[in-house]
Amino acid sequence: MRRRIHSSCNEFGLTMSVTSRCPTMNWMPLAANFREDLRAALDTAKPTGCLEKLASLAGYRLGFLETVQLDRAFGRLDLKEAPPGFLPIRLAVLSSSTVDQLAPAIRVAGLRRRLLIDVHIGAYGQYRQDVLDPSSSLRQFAPQTMLFSLSGREVIAGVPLTATLEEVDRIIARFIGELRSLWQKARETYNAAIIQQTFIDVTDPLFGSYDRLVPGAPTRVLARLNDRLCEAAAQDGVLILDVARVSERDGIDAWFDAGSWLQGKLEIAPQAAPLYGDLVARILAAQRGQSKKCLVLDLDNTLWGGVIGDDGLEGIVIGEGSAAGEAHLALQRYAKQLKERGIILAVCSKNDAKTAEAVFHEHPEMLLRRSDIAAFLANWDDKAENLKTIATRLNIGIDSLVFVDDNPVERARIRQSLPAVAVPELPDDAAHYVRCLSDAGYFEAVALTSEDRHRAELYEANAKREALLGSAQSMDDFLRGLEMSVVCGPFTTVDLARIVQLFNKTNQFNATTRRYTSEEITHFAGLPNVLTLQFRLLDRIGDNGLVSAMILRPTADEEKMLEIDNWIMSCRVFGRRLEFEAMNIAVEAARQLGIKGFVADYIATPKNSVISALYPSLGFTAVSELKVPNGATRWFLNLADYVAHQSYIARAGVGA
Repeated sequence: MRRRIHSSCNEFGLTMSVTSRCPTMNWMPLAANFREDLRAALDTAKPTGCLEKLASLAGYRLGFLETVQLDRAFGRLDLKEAPPGFLPIRLAVLSSSTVDQLAPAIRVAGLRRRLLIDVHIGAYGQYRQDVLDPSSSLRQFAPQTMLFSLSGREVIAGVPLTATLEEVDRIIARFIGELRSLWQKARETYNAAIIQQTFIDVTDPLFGSYDRLVPGAPTRVLARLNDRLCEAAAQDGVLILDVARVSERDGIDAWFDAGSWLQGKLEIAPQAAPLYGDLVARILAAQRGQSKKCLVLDLDNTLWGGVIGDDGLEGIVIGEGSAAGEAHLALQRYAKQLKERGIILAVCSKNDAKTAEAVFHEHPEMLLRRSDIAAFLANWDDKAENLKTIATRLNIGIDSLVFVDDNPVERARIRQSLPAVAVPELPDDAAHYVRCLSDAGYFEAVALTSEDRHRAELYEANAKREALLGSAQSMDDFLRGLEMSVVCGPFTTVDLARIVQLFNKTNQFNATTRRYTSEEITHFAGLPNVLTLQFRLLDRIGDNGLVSAMILRPTADEEKMLEIDNWIMSCRVFGRRLEFEAMNIAVEAARQLGIKGFVADYIATPKNSVISALYPSLGFTAVSELKVPNGATRWFLNLADYVAHQSYIARAGVGA
């Protein structure tokens, strides 16, 4: 995994303007002594130990030069392969401006998320040739993801200032059409996911505020170009890196430096590189299911001002009429919106439970209600232990949590005890809590599925099922009482986003932890010799949604055999025997194709031990004579000997 390392912008003969503003990632804590910590990491004997320390150091707020120094240290590691817990990714950045200064920031931002990103920088301005030329270095690199980092100057240059709106639209349509062809070619050639960067407005006004009313004015052209770009990306399943929005929010001087452009054609200034890298890494992580799932909120001086145990219901500050009250209300409103898009809400507070819950039930200004909170822990126990309990209760990983607390001592405690939990460094002023949480990008999304929209209802329905289990005389009675049915069928375009999400977000019931892009799933679904299956579980309480998927592909060495490339199932339906009915269905489908047997690997991870005995429980036998990579165990099922398992699940039909 050796690579060539670029150093600072000075190696390109560049200097940063002293007047340039620097975007800072204020949600991350400052390193107490960056140089000493970096030196200590480099003194670590084992490369894997050094990598762990560098990944930890990447979690602090770093400027451009510190980012480059950390990247240099990372580049010195002699890693033959990705250590456990780290995921390698090949990213190609194709551009119409100089982007070499961005590569260190992308790698460090990846390291922050335990992604080992190998960055290929295309030749300056040669993004078309890179995609279309069969002999380009891009072919040898074989990217998994391609990022088009383009400047809007080419389009602006082709639009006369006097152009009509119709003329502007024709020029933009022609450019977008060419881009879409490149996206399609890149997908066909590399089966890669595509990320398209929006266009930054670095233009100066020609008419003042009247620019917005002149179709050919550069500002108006770029705004229209970005709108059309996003529409095309939505239609083509291309992800957007919206630097245009971020640069507008931060101010263009924080992102663009005229001197850097004139010296080296850098449209993204070096001082903005760390944040740019973080934006890229967020998308790469979200593609692989690493976005956070649960927002855990403190109460006193976080969701409201004051201390409920001391100030009482009438004394806490919340609601309209005061700046502080509206600031805390804004955080509640943001949390409520996150819940609407599928983020789980929880509470972790040092408080008396009844006193704390009374605020949600009785205070007229509270926007969040107790029913919005999936897990509510208010007690005097250690918050680190409470966070573990919340993760267990919700059946999600501890690394799925974001913990928001106004107390810096509590934040430091959680960072030390539970480094996998994301802990934003909240500002002193509650007015900036929402901005801090939003800027951190913990909940970056690459799709919005039906399950996302209804996740709160799904968890509420699960609570009803748990109550039913508590009143049942036996597990068999409970399963029969659910009156379950399954809708199954091959992968469909309609459910593509949810299937990709399941494969990339599921960690516990995940046999091989192989992750797939939407392009790879589409590829599998289109192969006639690959069997794909998806499963939706329903019961008398409600629809659990699309909760399981399986990919079976032909083995390389034997005919009439299928290998389970991967099989995943949502933790929401653990204990319902869906795995038995899914295997019943898979065997029936394979027999119809003349398949004689299944082989399957189980690759153990720190999170999937819950299914360590999955395959023997389904009738598979161990294949001990074969050497299997990655520490996997291999299993074989003779379909002729398979006897269908009792599951208490009826067949509701086949999905479209």
